[in-house]
Amino acid sequence: MAVDAKGRPRSIVLTAGQVADTTHLEAVLDDIAVPRPDGRGARRNPDQVLADKGYSSKANRELLRARGIISTIPERADQLRNRKNRGNAGGRPYAFDRDAYKGRNVVERCFNRLKQWRACATRYDKLARNYRAGLVLASIFIWLRT
Repeated sequence: MAVDAKGRPRSIVLTAGQVADTTHLEAVLDDIAVPRPDGRGARRNPDQVLADKGYSSKANRELLRARGIISTIPERADQLRNRKNRGNAGGRPYAFDRDAYKGRNVVERCFNRLKQWRACATRYDKLARNYRAGLVLASIFIWLRT
Protein backbone atom coordinates (compact mmCIF):
# COMPACT_ATOMS: atom_id res chain seq x y z
CA MET A 1 0.00 0.00 0.00
CA ALA A 2 1.24 3.46 -0.78
CA VAL A 3 0.53 6.28 1.67
CA ASP A 4 1.06 10.03 1.55
CA ALA A 5 3.03 12.12 4.06
CA LYS A 6 0.12 12.19 6.51
CA GLY A 7 -0.35 8.42 6.44
CA ARG A 8 -3.46 8.42 4.24
CA PRO A 9 -3.65 5.51 1.82
CA ARG A 10 -3.05 6.46 -1.83
CA SER A 11 -3.08 3.09 -3.50
CA ILE A 12 -4.28 -0.36 -2.49
CA VAL A 13 -3.15 -3.47 -4.37
CA LEU A 14 -4.79 -6.55 -2.90
CA THR A 15 -3.05 -9.93 -3.07
CA ALA A 16 -3.70 -13.36 -1.63
CA GLY A 17 -2.53 -13.92 1.93
CA GLN A 18 0.21 -16.37 0.98
CA VAL A 19 1.75 -14.09 -1.69
CA ALA A 20 4.78 -11.99 -0.73
CA ASP A 21 4.15 -8.25 -0.99
CA THR A 22 7.56 -7.69 -2.55
CA THR A 23 6.48 -9.42 -5.77
CA HIS A 24 3.87 -6.71 -6.38
CA LEU A 25 6.03 -3.61 -6.02
CA GLU A 26 5.68 -2.84 -9.71
CA ALA A 27 1.88 -3.03 -9.52
CA VAL A 28 1.84 -0.60 -6.59
CA LEU A 29 4.15 1.80 -8.42
CA ASP A 30 1.96 1.62 -11.54
CA ASP A 31 -1.09 2.50 -9.44
CA ILE A 32 0.43 5.59 -7.80
CA ALA A 33 -0.52 9.09 -8.88
CA VAL A 34 1.14 11.88 -6.88
CA PRO A 35 -0.95 15.06 -7.14
CA ARG A 36 0.86 18.25 -8.12
CA PRO A 37 0.27 21.38 -6.05
CA ASP A 38 -0.27 23.52 -9.16
CA GLY A 39 -3.19 21.39 -10.37
CA ARG A 40 -1.47 19.91 -13.44
CA GLY A 41 -1.67 16.17 -14.10
CA ALA A 42 -0.45 13.80 -11.43
CA ARG A 43 3.12 12.49 -11.38
CA ARG A 44 3.37 8.75 -11.91
CA ASN A 45 6.69 8.25 -10.10
CA PRO A 46 7.38 9.27 -6.52
CA ASP A 47 10.74 10.82 -5.69
CA GLN A 48 11.60 8.16 -3.13
CA VAL A 49 10.38 4.78 -1.87
CA LEU A 50 10.76 3.84 1.79
CA ALA A 51 10.31 0.09 2.24
CA ASP A 52 11.10 -2.49 4.88
CA LYS A 53 13.64 -5.32 4.62
CA GLY A 54 11.13 -7.56 2.85
CA TYR A 55 11.58 -5.46 -0.29
CA SER A 56 15.39 -5.73 -0.25
CA SER A 57 16.06 -7.59 -3.48
CA LYS A 58 18.16 -6.91 -6.53
CA ALA A 59 15.09 -6.96 -8.78
CA ASN A 60 13.26 -4.34 -6.72
CA ARG A 61 16.29 -2.07 -6.51
CA GLU A 62 16.81 -2.33 -10.29
CA LEU A 63 13.12 -1.56 -10.91
CA LEU A 64 13.33 1.57 -8.78
CA ARG A 65 16.62 2.64 -10.35
CA ALA A 66 15.19 2.19 -13.86
CA ARG A 67 12.29 4.49 -12.96
CA GLY A 68 14.61 7.09 -11.42
CA ILE A 69 13.24 6.55 -7.91
CA ILE A 70 15.52 6.77 -4.88
CA SER A 71 15.25 3.58 -2.83
CA THR A 72 15.63 3.64 0.94
CA ILE A 73 15.49 -0.03 1.83
CA PRO A 74 17.60 -1.62 4.57
CA GLU A 75 19.44 -4.79 3.63
CA ARG A 76 18.58 -8.10 5.22
CA ALA A 77 21.19 -9.68 7.48
CA ASP A 78 21.72 -12.61 5.09
CA GLN A 79 22.48 -10.21 2.21
CA LEU A 80 25.02 -8.34 4.33
CA ARG A 81 26.62 -11.61 5.42
CA ASN A 82 26.83 -12.96 1.85
CA ARG A 83 28.48 -9.78 0.58
CA LYS A 84 30.98 -9.88 3.44
CA ASN A 85 31.78 -13.54 2.72
CA ARG A 86 32.48 -12.73 -0.95
CA GLY A 87 35.08 -10.14 0.02
CA ASN A 88 36.01 -7.70 -2.74
CA ALA A 89 33.75 -9.56 -5.18
CA GLY A 90 30.76 -8.79 -2.95
CA GLY A 91 30.50 -5.23 -4.20
CA ARG A 92 29.61 -2.05 -2.40
CA PRO A 93 26.83 -1.85 0.13
CA TYR A 94 23.68 -0.08 -1.05
CA ALA A 95 23.24 3.53 -0.01
CA PHE A 96 20.87 3.86 2.92
CA ASP A 97 19.59 7.16 4.33
CA ARG A 98 18.74 6.60 8.01
CA ASP A 99 17.11 10.00 8.40
CA ALA A 100 14.81 9.46 5.42
CA TYR A 101 13.94 5.96 6.68
CA LYS A 102 12.55 7.46 9.88
CA GLY A 103 9.61 8.56 7.73
CA ARG A 104 8.70 4.89 7.31
CA ASN A 105 6.84 5.02 10.61
CA VAL A 106 4.06 6.89 8.78
CA VAL A 107 3.35 3.73 6.79
CA GLU A 108 3.43 1.53 9.89
CA ARG A 109 1.07 3.88 11.72
CA CYS A 110 -1.31 3.70 8.74
CA PHE A 111 -1.30 -0.11 8.92
CA ASN A 112 -1.96 0.07 12.66
CA ARG A 113 -4.91 2.40 12.16
CA LEU A 114 -6.37 0.13 9.49
CA LYS A 115 -6.00 -2.86 11.80
CA GLN A 116 -8.17 -1.12 14.38
CA TRP A 117 -11.04 -1.99 12.06
CA ARG A 118 -11.86 -5.60 12.87
CA ALA A 119 -12.92 -6.41 9.31
CA CYS A 120 -9.53 -5.20 8.01
CA ALA A 121 -7.45 -6.97 10.67
CA THR A 122 -9.27 -10.28 10.27
CA ARG A 123 -10.46 -10.96 6.78
CA TYR A 124 -14.08 -12.05 7.14
CA ASP A 125 -15.01 -11.35 3.52
CA LYS A 126 -14.89 -14.25 1.12
CA LEU A 127 -14.50 -12.14 -2.01
CA ALA A 128 -11.44 -9.97 -2.57
CA ARG A 129 -13.54 -7.12 -3.97
CA ASN A 130 -15.57 -6.96 -0.75
CA TYR A 131 -12.44 -6.96 1.39
CA ARG A 132 -10.89 -4.21 -0.75
CA ALA A 133 -14.11 -2.20 -0.45
CA GLY A 134 -13.84 -2.48 3.34
CA LEU A 135 -10.23 -1.29 3.21
CA VAL A 136 -11.23 1.68 1.06
CA LEU A 137 -14.11 2.51 3.40
CA ALA A 138 -11.85 2.33 6.46
CA SER A 139 -9.27 4.47 4.64
CA ILE A 140 -11.91 7.11 3.91
CA PHE A 141 -12.92 7.27 7.57
CA ILE A 142 -9.28 7.53 8.64
CA TRP A 143 -8.71 10.28 6.09
CA LEU A 144 -11.78 12.21 7.28
CA ARG A 145 -10.61 12.08 10.90
CA THR A 146 -7.17 13.54 10.11
